[in-house]
Amino acid sequence: MDHHDDGCQRMTPSRRAILGAAGALFAWSFVPKFAYAAAGARDPRFVVVVLRGALDGLSAVPPIGDPDYAALRDGIALTRDGPEAALPLDGFFYLHPAMPNLARLYRDGHAAIVHAAATGYRERSHFDGQDVLESGQPGPGHTATGWLNRLLASLPAGEGIARNGVLGVGVVPPLVVRGDAPVLGWAPPRMARAGSDLTMRLADLYGQRDAHLAAALQQAIETEGLAQRRGMDGKPMGGGGPDSADGMRRIAEGAAALVGADDGPRIAALAFEGWDTHANEGGAKGRLATLLGGLDGAFAAFETGLAPVWKDTVVMVVTEFGRTAAVNGTVGTDHGTGTVAFLVGGAVKGGRMIADWPGLKAEALYQSRDLKPTSDVRAVAKGVVADLFGLSGPVLAEKVFPGTGDLKPVQGLVV
Repeated sequence: MDHHDDGCQRMTPSRRAILGAAGALFAWSFVPKFAYAAAGARDPRFVVVVLRGALDGLSAVPPIGDPDYAALRDGIALTRDGPEAALPLDGFFYLHPAMPNLARLYRDGHAAIVHAAATGYRERSHFDGQDVLESGQPGPGHTATGWLNRLLASLPAGEGIARNGVLGVGVVPPLVVRGDAPVLGWAPPRMARAGSDLTMRLADLYGQRDAHLAAALQQAIETEGLAQRRGMDGKPMGGGGPDSADGMRRIAEGAAALVGADDGPRIAALAFEGWDTHANEGGAKGRLATLLGGLDGAFAAFETGLAPVWKDTVVMVVTEFGRTAAVNGTVGTDHGTGTVAFLVGGAVKGGRMIADWPGLKAEALYQSRDLKPTSDVRAVAKGVVADLFGLSGPVLAEKVFPGTGDLKPVQGLVV
């Protein structure tokens, strides 16, 4: 069992990461009014949700139709019948019962699921896996910029989406949004914001002593102004953090309010924590079920908050890698490889499973223990952003996901 895998402690950012991201947080130079799209034209929204800790895709979307599934998942296997039955998708794949919102979106054609998916990373470090997932590079440590930021930088310079920047949700913006393109930072308030008198005095002090701090403060004031215009008045919100159902819902509500604003960003990223289920993972109920229920609530919050622009929205949910096919001795699962990615939104060509299923027989498992990946998350992301933002294959291969010229975008993901 891999209970001592790198990075299994709580994945809080290092001091260096915080300092490195400080320049990006609130580095949104202004909040211009969006240049409204012509009648009938697409006004796209794209939100990336990172599940930190490695989601067990075989529990989230169990292949109950696979004859080897139940034996591998002894103690946590889901069933197609009974009072806690999994939710049917296509007769082979099912959905965890904690996710009725996602099941409804799937039935309505607003959700698609990619199974047996992974990045090109094949080791088992959370931190390196997240680096590869968010940087879009072939390996860890290649760059301090994220692929969403490079996506934004690749759009036409005067175009409204590029001008409005990318939203990074959290005290430290996720790596996927960091880079030279404008970044707007927002975190759910856990304590009251500073009063206007203190803000004015700081602005005066910084204006006299430090032009860079003065500019950063002004950008933060603009961000706060946008949040207030969307009804996010800065009062403490209470509740749990990004590893709780309530916290996930609140974060999704806030992100949706900002991304849905006419003068807000069109591209955003946020992270939910706690998906490292080494022990007591649970089946239809338990720890993982609680997390999946929180994610399902976030889907509902996105759908409600982005209702006016839902038809042009894609929410993409990804994780650094999957978990072992077999259950370990503590009724959990260890670091694995293949997992699932979710696509949700009115712009998604949904109601379908996207999977070149490798099977769960011993000889079909990756390194004799993991679900073998047959889809690349980068190819999925390429397909989505190519259709949403009109980026060409060469731009995606050379700038957004460097060195991936041989990796073709998955076609037909967006209506």
